[in-house]
Amino acid sequence: MKISARARYGVRLMMVLARNYGKGPIYLKDIAKEEEISEKYLGQIVIPLRGAGLVLSSRGSHGGYMLAREPSEISLRQIVDILEGDCLVRCIKDPSTCSRVTTCASRDIWMLLGGKISETLGSVSLAELNNIDHEKAEIHGRGSAVKRVKSKA
Repeated sequence: MKISARARYGVRLMMVLARNYGKGPIYLKDIAKEEEISEKYLGQIVIPLRGAGLVLSSRGSHGGYMLAREPSEISLRQIVDILEGDCLVRCIKDPSTCSRVTTCASRDIWMLLGGKISETLGSVSLAELNNIDHEKAEIHGRGSAVKRVKSKA
């Protein structure tokens, strides 16, 4: 099974925003540089996250992106559902796409697997994932290179 680059990069984007929660907006170009992801691609990923109300944006010289809610209130499931959709295979969401829906044993397995994935992703918040990331950073001597937008204050 594969999770797309879109979902993986979306989680990484949200982790950077979570690490910097409450510290003001962050430029997308700085996130792109730190995470080694194309700024253009991150720009496409942030649109649905903003549309779903997980990310706030501000324009201007002090603009950028920040989380709309506390990291503990955002689960990985929310991020993945927004970027990938909420079902593992098409026949689960739209049974009309398959004539074997009522007799297909594999569909039952896909539903079970999809439920387990959803449950697991739903049980992990951005705050928890960032705690794990922080522990790994300390062990491996890695730090954050993201520069926050400076306020006029």
